Amino acid sequence: MDIQFYNRVTQAVEKEKVYGDKFVEWLYKTETGKALSTVVCKAPISQLYGALQNTPFSKNKIAPFIKNFNIPMDDYLPEEGRNTQSPYSSFNKFFIRRFKEGKRHFVQKAEEMPAFSEARYFGYTTVHDEEVIPVKGVYLKPKALLANKKWEDTFHDGPLLLARLCPVDYHRFHYPDDGTIIEDYRVEGLLHSVNPLALKMKQDILMTNERHVTIVETKNFGKLAYIEVGAVCVGKIVQSQPLVKGGSFKRGDEKGYFLFGGSTVIVVGEKGKWKPSQDILDYTKKGMETYIQLGMSVAQKTI
Repeated sequence: MDIQFYNRVTQAVEKEKVYGDKFVEWLYKTETGKALSTVVCKAPISQLYGALQNTPFSKNKIAPFIKNFNIPMDDYLPEEGRNTQSPYSSFNKFFIRRFKEGKRHFVQKAEEMPAFSEARYFGYTTVHDEEVIPVKGVYLKPKALLANKKWEDTFHDGPLLLARLCPVDYHRFHYPDDGTIIEDYRVEGLLHSVNPLALKMKQDILMTNERHVTIVETKNFGKLAYIEVGAVCVGKIVQSQPLVKGGSFKRGDEKGYFLFGGSTVIVVGEKGKWKPSQDILDYTKKGMETYIQLGMSVAQKTI
C-alpha cells in the first residue's frame, strides 16, 4: 500500500517509507492476523515488546534503522551522559532522541498555533458526531475520543488537528501555547496500529485505542483537549512533568513522549476559536496528510 503525503518543507508530494508494513498487512489483511489482533493489540504484549527496546542488545537495530530511513542524525542530541561514538544505550533511547538547540523553532506570533508534534497532519474546521468525517476510512467522533460527558458540550463542533507520528519521527510532543492544566485522565483501550492501512481496515481505532486526555486553557486559543493515542508496540505514553490541576506551561514546552511505536496526537478546540492552516485543510480534502516540522504554524486564531 502506497502512502502519499504533502511535505510542507520540500513543498512536494512524497511517498512514505513504512516501518513494519509487512506486519501491519499480516495483522489486518490475513485471517490469522485478524484472529490474533485482539491479543497482539492488548497492552501487555505491546509493553513487553516495548521493554525489549530498552535492552542493551536492542541498540544493534539503531544503525540499520538510521540508514534505511535516512534519518539526519546531525539534528539530534545523544542520550544524556553519552558521546557521539556511542550515542544511545538502547533503541528506546534513540527513539526518544531530542533535537539539538536551534534545529527547530516554535512560531511566536500569538495568532499562530505551532505544531505540537513533528508529524503528518489532517485538519478540520469543525468535527461533530452527527456528521462524522472520514479520514482514509476512519471516523472521528469527538464524544468517543473524549470519553467524558463533562467536556462534550465544550468541544462540540470544534476544530480538530490529528498528527500521526511514524516510527521514524521525533517522538516527543509539546504544548502549542502558554496555558494552564484544567484536568487530565486516562481512557482504557486496545493498542491497534495507527498506520493508514490499519485505519482503513478498522474504522474505530482512534476512538477505541488507549489514550491520555489533558484539558487545558490556553492564552490564545481557548480550551483544548490534548489527546495522546497509544498504538501497537508503544511501550508507554510518558508525561515529562506531573500533570497538576492549575499547573502552568509555556508555548513549546515538552509535554511528554511515546516509547517505541507509531502514535497519534489529536488536539480538539472550541467552536470558532481557531482553524487549521489552509494547506492542511486543502490536502485533507484530498485525503492526504501534510508533513510539518515541530514548531511550524498549524492553525490560526479566528477570534
